[in-house]
Amino acid sequence: MRLLPMLLAFTVGVGLVIQVGMNMALSRAFGSPVAASLVNFAVGTLALGAFFVMRHDLPGREQVAGVPLWAWFGGFLGAAYVTVATLTGPRLGAMLLLALTVAGQMVASLVVDHNGWLGFAQQPVTALRLIGVAFLVLGIFLIAR
Repeated sequence: MRLLPMLLAFTVGVGLVIQVGMNMALSRAFGSPVAASLVNFAVGTLALGAFFVMRHDLPGREQVAGVPLWAWFGGFLGAAYVTVATLTGPRLGAMLLLALTVAGQMVASLVVDHNGWLGFAQQPVTALRLIGVAFLVLGIFLIAR
């Protein structure tokens, strides 16, 4: 059943809204969204590092060598998201910020799924998926009003 993965995805979505608010507080305190993002990633890195060493062995040389070059740069996208969300959150509000973020994810997901890129299963663009994205864009328009 996909219920547990769906609940987990929903829960981390809730967490994104809370994270943006936390980062905005850091940004106000430090006077910089970049400093807030740096703290965000430093704390996250420490938490993930502690979790990792408790549960896993370090990857071997073969595993590290087997990673495609492009896959090492995902952190740049995460840093861009956190910094832009921290910077624009106060101007847009939580709902519009996250609606626009989801819209970007939906458009990119259509292309990625259709082509089977990045390790995702290939799933063609369908009329129903396009209608779903159109409703999302309509929702963003209504939220922005």
